[in-house]
Amino acid sequence: MAKNYYLIIGLLFINVFACVAQSSDTRASVQRTYASQIGIRELTGNNDGKQVEAYLKYVGLPKGNPWCAAFVCWVLGQNNVSNPQNGYCPALFISKNQVWKRNAQNNRTPLTGDVFGIYFKEKGRIAHVGFVDKWTSTTVNTVEGNTNDAGSREGDGVYRKIRLTRQIYAVTQFIK
Repeated sequence: MAKNYYLIIGLLFINVFACVAQSSDTRASVQRTYASQIGIRELTGNNDGKQVEAYLKYVGLPKGNPWCAAFVCWVLGQNNVSNPQNGYCPALFISKNQVWKRNAQNNRTPLTGDVFGIYFKEKGRIAHVGFVDKWTSTTVNTVEGNTNDAGSREGDGVYRKIRLTRQIYAVTQFIK
């Protein structure tokens, strides 16, 4: 009986360790994928171009559509991470995946590869998303699509940005 108990405990330990290692490997892979896209630019400045259209196709949208959420979903999909495959930013922020929300209690520190959202009052919703690369109490290093040097939500490419943490409205976690 004691032998079985130790066997079960050992198997549980191995499974937990394997899940943690898998999560770490997946985060690193997602990070490599989104970093590899930095520098992708629209062809004519109209939400078009070969790679932009690949992001949009992944979520079932034709060229010409805003593509920040499509970029996020495409990157996750390239790494076999379950995601909503949706070009609509709010679709990425279902509560079961939420790890951080502005002014909320019990927030967890966002990790590399988590997805941030910025709320736009004029839209009444989260209207721009991207990846958390590094989170601190005051700043967030990000990689995001359909932005520009100024940090617009209607930009021309994939950029690495530094945003103030207070600009972020919510963060969700798809990598388990």
